Amino acid sequence: MKNIIDYAAIADAARDGYMNRVISNVNDHDVHISVMDAPYPWHVHPNSDETFISVEGTLVIEFEEGAVELRAGQLLTVPAGKPHCTRPGGARSVNLTIEKKDTDTVFRDAPD
Repeated sequence: MKNIIDYAAIADAARDGYMNRVISNVNDHDVHISVMDAPYPWHVHPNSDETFISVEGTLVIEFEEGAVELRAGQLLTVPAGKPHCTRPGGARSVNLTIEKKDTDTVFRDAPD
């Protein structure tokens, strides 16, 4: 079976703005590609962990207690129920995310 997905080509085609789309499914999880040139709002996933895999640039993941930076080749899993927001660490970041299908996303205000 050949079902090769060229996520680099998908990312290259997304040159302006924010893009997030499902590119594959694994068991009961979706694999997304996200191309960011601006922050994504504070939110929480109450029913799923979210794994970020940085593939281009730097992805900053902010938490209430501080931020972490993922560089290309690094991975971080945010546990279900943990508020966070993401933004590129430079002009653009590309990452893969893995989360349960039909994951709830609850937007919230930024912490004080």
